[in-house]
Amino acid sequence: MLYNSYIFILAYLPIVLIGWYVLNKLKVYNAALGWLVISSLFFYGYFNWSYLPIIIISVIANYILSMLIRPNAKYGLDNKIRKLFLILGLLGNIGALFYYKYFDFFIQNINAVFKTDFTMLNLLLPLGISFFTFQQVSYIVDSYKGRQSKCSILEYSLFVTYFPQLIAGPIVLHSEVIPQFQNVKNRSFNSDSFAKGLCAFSIGLAKKVLVADTFAKVADYGFSHIEGLGTANALIVMLSYTFQIYFDFSGYCDMATGIGKFFNIDLPMNFNSPYKAVTITDFWKRWHMTMTRFFTTYIYIPLGGSRNGKIRTYINVMIVFLVSGLWHGANWTFILWGGVHGIANVLTRIFKDRIDKWHAAFSWLCTFVFVNVTWVIFRADSIASAVRFFKEIVWLNITPLLSDIKSAFILPEFKFALEQIGKGGYTYCLWAVFIVLALGVCLQAKNTNERLDSFKPTAVNAGICAVVLVWGIMSLSGISTFLYWNF
Repeated sequence: MLYNSYIFILAYLPIVLIGWYVLNKLKVYNAALGWLVISSLFFYGYFNWSYLPIIIISVIANYILSMLIRPNAKYGLDNKIRKLFLILGLLGNIGALFYYKYFDFFIQNINAVFKTDFTMLNLLLPLGISFFTFQQVSYIVDSYKGRQSKCSILEYSLFVTYFPQLIAGPIVLHSEVIPQFQNVKNRSFNSDSFAKGLCAFSIGLAKKVLVADTFAKVADYGFSHIEGLGTANALIVMLSYTFQIYFDFSGYCDMATGIGKFFNIDLPMNFNSPYKAVTITDFWKRWHMTMTRFFTTYIYIPLGGSRNGKIRTYINVMIVFLVSGLWHGANWTFILWGGVHGIANVLTRIFKDRIDKWHAAFSWLCTFVFVNVTWVIFRADSIASAVRFFKEIVWLNITPLLSDIKSAFILPEFKFALEQIGKGGYTYCLWAVFIVLALGVCLQAKNTNERLDSFKPTAVNAGICAVVLVWGIMSLSGISTFLYWNF
């Protein structure tokens, strides 16, 4: 079930909301929590019911483990046994992630290097396993250190399975959401919170179906027809993917934030206008912020962070970015992408004093170009495909713009409007309008979190949200998953 689908917007979400508030109105709070857990599991299982046993077993096992390894727990385990259980828990969680996500990739490379013929399992990747695994890893580590929030099995289950963040984040901490689930004040309908949620959800839906999906058609075509693209077409395709992944992930984050607010739950900010970044380190403080936080807290700092000299710091940075690249998928393109970003972060640290003296516009341009180029590696099916794509750009092969690329930008409503005013012939330049407007929004517009800080449920805002929401719903067509649901 997709956020950007009729069944979610017109059936699932209203039913879940009504059930949640009715049960809380009756003051059967555990039943309300159970309703939300069951609803979240239904949401998860809707994609493939075979996923359900995996997440249910994972939740139960990790909750029991967290109870055992708490310091001064009633079970009275000594520190050595607690540490052993912690290690087993980490191995179990990471092992499950490796098995489902990387086993075939590992076997494929073993066969290629050693000329063996081990059979790949062709495993079906459970949705969201990277996200709910990381959340549970953070919980058991914090439980071991005595930093966990005390909670019931229902509250813990909701922490892991809560559907607005289950499939693609944000990667939330127990301390951020479990107290909100426990707060009775959050059980009553709040019109202000609901209005903010509607605003965020509407904006996110529009970003996804009107902007990201339009750029997606160009990116998909270009990366599947690399040969003969020519410089101009390749540049448009590269920019299209740059904006596709931006508005796709931004739209998802907005919709997740909005759905959370429908239930009076504030999810942590996960996307902060990353294309405004003036350095690559600044970019990673703005892009997928909760993932950066997780890697910093649970990998970078335990490795020593920046406490053991510059060389060790640079090594730690590289390890984190290589892990980040691998986390995104079982493909050498992701590992290379993470490694290149790691090198860029190290160089930014080494030459920080010089870079700080650059003009802000020049620094931004260097960062934006770098991000564009590396997104090509991220998007390509293989490293060889990425190399072919770069060749199309650097060979300066000037060819006409392909009709398939130009036509992808002609939305039905725009075409109809232009034809009505006798400007139908101008549809050929809509690609330029889309790119310029997208860049302008990325650089000049407030992000949704900033808008919500000053949002007032006025008649004007209600009208704007209604128009945007209806436009988004009317533009739904086919199945268009969010990019980060694949990771």
